[in-house]
Amino acid sequence: MTGLSTPWAMVLLLLLSALALFHRPVGRLIRLAVRSSLGLAVLAAFSQISPYLGITLGVNLVNALILGVLGVPGFGLLLMLQWMVRGS
Repeated sequence: MTGLSTPWAMVLLLLLSALALFHRPVGRLIRLAVRSSLGLAVLAAFSQISPYLGITLGVNLVNALILGVLGVPGFGLLLMLQWMVRGS
């Protein structure tokens, strides 16, 4: 019986070690995914009123990631970038 429980104990120890090692990176990735999802929702809502304002931003993953990482300043950055591209 002890020969069978030793491999399971090693697997459990390895699993707990991996969980402890990757706890922070996985948490950060989950937080980035949630923030990017919220950014995508903001872009989708903004695209509904943007024709009235004359400003268009694409609803895509790159813009959502920028909003997820930078937040409100990222939205301003996207608007300024759009303004610079349209101006030239």
